[in-house]
Amino acid sequence: MAVESRFVVIRQGVEVETFMDKKAADEYDKMLDMADSLAELFESATIELSENMREELSVYIAQHREQVLIALQAKKPKVAKKQVQKVEDNNSAAKETERKSDAA
Repeated sequence: MAVESRFVVIRQGVEVETFMDKKAADEYDKMLDMADSLAELFESATIELSENMREELSVYIAQHREQVLIALQAKKPKVAKKQVQKVEDNNSAAKETERKSDAA
């Protein structure tokens, strides 16, 4: 007999999503909390948005919070290690070429 642990995100008495690990469930719940806060913010805005648009926009922004923080310049973008290594390799190759031409 197999035993499975499942983590269910429940909002307003309704099951929203089921996860197999607690971390994913907590992250999803946190994202929904952010979306709720954003929806309240948009509701008080002077811009006319339908309830559906407020909800979709709020969820989208909450799901892409890292990119939003970068766009707002509240967070610096992560530099991929491959890009850094490639730049270092290019710099090393350029220096080696300079040494060879200086030696000649």
